[in-house]
Amino acid sequence: MNQKIAYQTSHTPSYASLQLTLQPNQTAVVEAGAMAAMDTCIKMKSKMKGGLMKSVGRMLAGESLFLSEFTAIDRPGDLYLSPGVPGDIQHYYLNGNALLVQSSGFVASGTGVEIDTKFQGFKGFFSGESLFLIRATGQGDLWFSSYGAILEVPVDGDYLVDTGYVVAFEDTLNYSAEMLGGLSLRGLKTGIFGGEGLVCRFRGRGRLWIQSRNLFPLLNFLNPFRPVKS
Repeated sequence: MNQKIAYQTSHTPSYASLQLTLQPNQTAVVEAGAMAAMDTCIKMKSKMKGGLMKSVGRMLAGESLFLSEFTAIDRPGDLYLSPGVPGDIQHYYLNGNALLVQSSGFVASGTGVEIDTKFQGFKGFFSGESLFLIRATGQGDLWFSSYGAILEVPVDGDYLVDTGYVVAFEDTLNYSAEMLGGLSLRGLKTGIFGGEGLVCRFRGRGRLWIQSRNLFPLLNFLNPFRPVKS
């Protein structure tokens, strides 16, 4: 059985930071570039976890080609991690099930967790999101991040979420992308004039995590102010 990693989150939900306390010879797998600080008893090595093909799949999903492994040597040590965008951090314990996470959402995990990618096909293409999701399986601790605060939603039946707000969901939920108001003139008018468009419909029973902010409207707002060549 995998030993659980002691952790603490701070500065939530806007600028969350994650502190992992590793016991002697305990290892955490971390997204490349997420390490902010650590005790000197912790040693780091980078590797293409799962081989070349799985590493390339993670890169296509918005993650790094390499993952970093941090191991405490001889004595316990603290490892501080910070996600790439300001937001929240959520902990989830995998016990033989699977969790699907938005691209670039992976922060860290135990060594018993397998990080892979799941091709969304045209569901991802038409939603305007990444064609890939991160699929975490196995047993152990997992931490994922968001842009803005994270809200947990228990789903029992049907539930609709704007595609830009989905952070993670359990694999007991089925999902499909669709136009709000239906694929019709009315649906297109809703998307163009109302600012809403494609949504994800979740069906089944399981937990879903959404974020309080959407990065794409911020990018659209900032785009007119970026410097351009005259």
